[in-house]
This record gives sequence, structure tokens and C-alpha cells, in this order.
Amino acid sequence: MWSALQGRVSNRLARHFRAVPHRLTAHAPMVSFTFDDAPDSAAGEGAELLERHGGRGTYYLAGSLIGRPSKHWHGLSDDAIVRLHRAGHEIACHTFSHQGSAALDEAAMAREIERNRSHFRSIDASIRLENFAYPYGIASVWRKPQLAKTFRSARGILPGVNSGIIDLQFLRASPLVDCEIDEAGVDRYFDAAVASGGWLIFYGHDVTDRPSPYGCTPHLMRHALEAAAKRNMPIVTVAEALRRIGA
Repeated sequence: MWSALQGRVSNRLARHFRAVPHRLTAHAPMVSFTFDDAPDSAAGEGAELLERHGGRGTYYLAGSLIGRPSKHWHGLSDDAIVRLHRAGHEIACHTFSHQGSAALDEAAMAREIERNRSHFRSIDASIRLENFAYPYGIASVWRKPQLAKTFRSARGILPGVNSGIIDLQFLRASPLVDCEIDEAGVDRYFDAAVASGGWLIFYGHDVTDRPSPYGCTPHLMRHALEAAAKRNMPIVTVAEALRRIGA
């Protein structure tokens, strides 16, 4: 219980301490689709849907979960990671063991990052983990400055559109998760991005007709992709979005 309480306190503090503030001037809105952990359906159905709509996604992976079954899905394979990377999707970083940031001191976090980088280099030497996502969406006010020295950005799960002055080490992301949002909710996020000229990020896990509590159906993802097309919003990886905003 204390550990969970510490995590919530750390995450709340992290929301208000801007480690790397960046002014995002109003521009043509854009959207990024991101997937966490390592569900094989995200690399299969999810990637195929993105590619059909001319987009690419960002996959925040933990090396310890690759190829391993979980309660909700089977982990994607090394071959799937190589295919994603060579097709232009972004391979990005969780902690190797999927430990939460609030539970790690500076030395432990450094070990987790290096172990994850080494793991993915062994799969394909050209993979560079440039961006990070906090496991479980829980940021650490103490680890943010450390991560800022290592990654271009870090993504949480605080919903909303990234606009105005944003914190590159606490990017907002909204759920593309069937049990949390419907088509109307997806449309509201897109409309908010258009109104602000901001950067919309979605996060999810598996993409299947019978999703886990953390995933979505292909139907919901198709709706989101079509919503982007109707608004002429480019679908870009996190790395590409950062390049476009000059970060």
C-alpha cells in the first residue's frame, strides 16, 4: 500500500515539475499512436491498420516481456520487432523489467535503461531507443531530470492534447482503450487537437476483437485513424512529432 501511495504522490508531483519545458507554437495538428509493453496483436493488427492509413506507430517495449505470454496476450517476437523497425515504426523504451519509475533510484534506473538498450541492440544493431514511457503511466519527480539526460521525451498517461507550454518529460497521452473511451470520446480529442493546433497522443496495448482491459478493438482503432484522415491530421511517430516541433 505504501509503495502504491508513494507512486501516486510521485506522479502528481511530476505533473507539476516541468523538467524540460518546450513551447509548442500552434501549427497543423498531428496525432501519434503508441503501444505499451509487447502485445503481439499491436505489432500485427495494430501496425497493419496504421500502415494502411499511411501512418507509423511508436512501441514502448520492455525487453523482459518480449516473446513471453501474460494474462492478457502473448509477447511479440524478435522477428516482429525487426519487421516493425524496418517498416518505419519507432521502437522506444520502457524499463527492461517493467518496474515503475517511482520504485527505482538513479543507479537502478540507469541499469534498467542500459539493459533494455543492450537487449534491443542484440535484436537489431540499428535500433536506437530515443524516447521513453513510464511503466504503468506513473512518473517519478526524482527520475525526470535523469531521463531528460538520456531521452528526447517521456510519455505518461495523463489525458489531453499537448499544446502551449508542454513538458517533454511528461507528454500527455489519452487512452485508445475500449473500456475507457468510445467513438464520440475519440472525436472530442481530435476536435480539441484541431482547435489548439496541438499534438494528440493515444496509448494502448493489444488490438484484437476481444481486447484486454488495456486494449482496443480494430473497429475503434479504425475509427480513430479515419478521424485523423477526415481532419487531414498526419499520423506520425513520437520521434517524428518531436522533429516537427523542433524538440
